Amino acid sequence: MRLLYLLRHAKSNWDELGLPDAERPLAKRGRKAAKLMAKHLRRAGIEPAVVLCSPAKRAKETLALVAPAFDNASVIFDQRIYEASYQTLLACLAELPAEAGSALLLGHNPGLDRLAAYLMDEHGDDRATERLHEKFPTSALAVLSTEADWRGMRAGCCRLEDFIRPTDLDAESD
Repeated sequence: MRLLYLLRHAKSNWDELGLPDAERPLAKRGRKAAKLMAKHLRRAGIEPAVVLCSPAKRAKETLALVAPAFDNASVIFDQRIYEASYQTLLACLAELPAEAGSALLLGHNPGLDRLAAYLMDEHGDDRATERLHEKFPTSALAVLSTEADWRGMRAGCCRLEDFIRPTDLDAESD
């Protein structure tokens, strides 16, 4: 059984006009949401073996905030993840080491959203599936399980185990 975690970067700051998209930092709201997600990752015992991360500034800043939740993950920054299609994301996953039992892919929409929709079978958690189909917001985490190896990821090969949004975590802390 392999676990795939799809984490969308936290909310970015749009205040500085003319800043290249890849250089946009996190907004205050994004930092707060990423810290909430880090607490969730720690509580849930989520420790991926490998992290694949976009090199965009907002993705790197998100990683810096959530990475303390897991100790031993190796991190790979891959330029292809920035503005990637779901097919490109699949190609990135196919290059993961066969022995890695879990991976966290930290990237962007619409690629992550489309990848989740492509991989999910019809037997996942109904509530989580409904939330994911509504929207894959910033700082949200999709948890997928599969019997397939990384090179064998195909349409419908994964079960959606959970989908956690920052608003779900914020409600828990009230």
